[in-house]
Amino acid sequence: MRAAPGFAALVMAMSGRLALAADDKMNQLNMPVGVTDVGKSIYDLHMIILWICVVIGALVFGVMFYSIIYHRKSRGAKAASFHESTKVEIAWTVVPFVILIGMAVPATSTLIDIYDFDDAEMDILITGYQWKWKYEYLNEDGENVSFFSNMSTPQSEIYNTQTKNSNYLLEVDEPVVIPVGTKVRFLVTANDVIHSWWVPELAVKKDAIPGFINETWAMANEIGTYRGQCAELCGKDHGFMPVVVEVVSKEDYASWMSEKQAEAEEIKSLMAQNFSMDELMSRGKAVYQRACQACHGASGEGGVGTAIAGSDVATGEIAGHLNIGINGVPGSAMQAFGGQLNDVEMAAVITYQRNAFGNNMGDMVQPIDVFNHKKG
Repeated sequence: MRAAPGFAALVMAMSGRLALAADDKMNQLNMPVGVTDVGKSIYDLHMIILWICVVIGALVFGVMFYSIIYHRKSRGAKAASFHESTKVEIAWTVVPFVILIGMAVPATSTLIDIYDFDDAEMDILITGYQWKWKYEYLNEDGENVSFFSNMSTPQSEIYNTQTKNSNYLLEVDEPVVIPVGTKVRFLVTANDVIHSWWVPELAVKKDAIPGFINETWAMANEIGTYRGQCAELCGKDHGFMPVVVEVVSKEDYASWMSEKQAEAEEIKSLMAQNFSMDELMSRGKAVYQRACQACHGASGEGGVGTAIAGSDVATGEIAGHLNIGINGVPGSAMQAFGGQLNDVEMAAVITYQRNAFGNNMGDMVQPIDVFNHKKG
C-alpha cells in the first residue's frame, strides 16, 4: 500500500488501531480486511474516512451542545449582533478544503491500484447465468479449461428438514481455483441478465452485464477458501448463486490444472463413443441431480419447472426433447443447457429423463445424436 499523507496518517494514528485488530470476531460489523494488498488499502481508506467523520461529528455536536447548555436564554445569554465575519468565512472554506485534499490523496492512490490491470499473469473469463457461474481459464499455450459452478447446498437444508451448516447457501460443486501470489485478471460478463461477481475478502465486486466485458483483478497473499455471492438482484433465485474461490499454492494449482486439462481430453474422447443404457442412466442421474432436480424435483414430480414424470416432452419425440434441453423455452424458467452441458452430459440426462420416473421409453441418446441435433 502506498504511504498515506501526513494528515491521513495523523488521523489514522488518532483512531487507536487496537480496535481494528485482525480478529474477525472484533470486526463483525465492519468490512473485512481481506487477503489482497488492494483490500488492505480499501480497508485503511475506509477507516481513515470513518475517523475523519467521527472527529468532525464530535467537534460539531460538541460545539452545538456547549452552545445550547451554556448560552441558553435562561442563563441570560444574548445573541451576538455581528452580521458576518470574514475570518469565519475563510475558516469554514479553507478547513473543509484541506480535509477533502487529505481524503482525496489516499483515495486516488487506491483507485489507481484498483484499476491497474497491467502485468496480469493469468486471465479467467467469468460468465453469469441464472443461477450459476461459468469459469473459463484462457490459456495462450493450449486449450482453454472451462466449467460451471453450481450451488451445492442440499435441498434438505433449504427446506429446513436438516440443520443448516456454517456455509449455508455459500457452497458450490466446482470452486474457481487460483494460485497464491499471482495477479489474476477476471473478465466478467453475463449470458442472460445482469449479475455481479462479489468476493469481499478478495476486494472484488464487478457487474456482469450481457454484451459487455468488465475487468477486475486480484492477487491473494494467503492460501484459503474465500466465499461470496451474486450482489445483483438477478431473479427469484438470486440468493442461490454463490461464489467460492480457493487460493492454493502454485504447485497445487499446476496439479489441479493438469487434472482439469486431462478431464477435457477425456470428454473429447467420450464424444465419439457409444454408451450402454446403464452407463447413460448412471451419468444422467448425476447430471439430473446437479442441473435439473432443483426445478423438476427429485422424483420428477415438478416444482418450479414442469413434471418430468409422464410429461409429453419426456415421452414424446426425441428431437423435441433434445430441442428443449439444448435451447430451453423462451419466456420461462427453462434455461438453454446446450452451452452448459457437454454432449455426453446432454445425451445422458435426456436418456435418464426418458427412462426414469416411470417413463420407461427404452430410448438411448448418444453424444453423436446431440452433436448432430446441434448442427441441424
